[in-house]
Amino acid sequence: MKNLFSVEGKTALVTGGGSGIGEMIARGLVQAGVKVYIASRKQEVCEQVASELSECGECIGLSADLQDPAEVSRLAEEVVGREGKLNILVNNAGANWAAPMADFPSEAWDKVLGLNVRAVFEMTRALVPALEAAASEEDPARVINIGSIDGLTPPLLDTFSYSASKAAVHQLTRVLAKKLSEKNITVNAVAPGPFQSRMMKATLDRFGDSIKKSAPLGRIGRADDMAGIAIYLSSRAGAYVTGAVIPVDGGISTTT
Repeated sequence: MKNLFSVEGKTALVTGGGSGIGEMIARGLVQAGVKVYIASRKQEVCEQVASELSECGECIGLSADLQDPAEVSRLAEEVVGREGKLNILVNNAGANWAAPMADFPSEAWDKVLGLNVRAVFEMTRALVPALEAAASEEDPARVINIGSIDGLTPPLLDTFSYSASKAAVHQLTRVLAKKLSEKNITVNAVAPGPFQSRMMKATLDRFGDSIKKSAPLGRIGRADDMAGIAIYLSSRAGAYVTGAVIPVDGGISTTT
């Protein structure tokens, strides 16, 4: 049973791993014995978080602004140059934008879809050879895309481009799962609900109590909830799952 959920000895890249959901996943993987690369736009954030996580395992911080396609390629090349192969890719880096419909700017679409959707595709494409090199029929390589319940149900706030981008991530996940299955690479999406993160801070500050009351399980997400789903999808226990979009939201999107 321990082997069923073991990820020890694997290597992972977590984009946006310097804070929020990405840091939760990175921490869980490091504690489970995975060598984790985290990528974040700010080098100092990468180094600080990597240093902290290295106290319980092995973590390396790499700065990259994934809004820029050239930076996506550079990050992929650096990881491949260091490792040669990659067991787990977590596409977590993302952006949000909230504004009333009448004032919603065009640049909000370019920024949010560029990072939340295009970069997911480009990062995955760039790392397919490294993922395939680590994969086998018994133990596929894993791609985990971070979507959102805002891509499953209409959101509370006016986050038009964000909601559309996360729905696109869910569909892109299914398309990539079909395409990459022949290479023994699984592709799944996690759709988080409310978690304590920088992106969610304003929403939780304004609506935290009502969100808790509306959640069937009566709370917001904890770090180990996110670590748990990532470890499951990365382990032998999740080896036969691909193309799935898994809500981790206390039942908000699935029971109401």
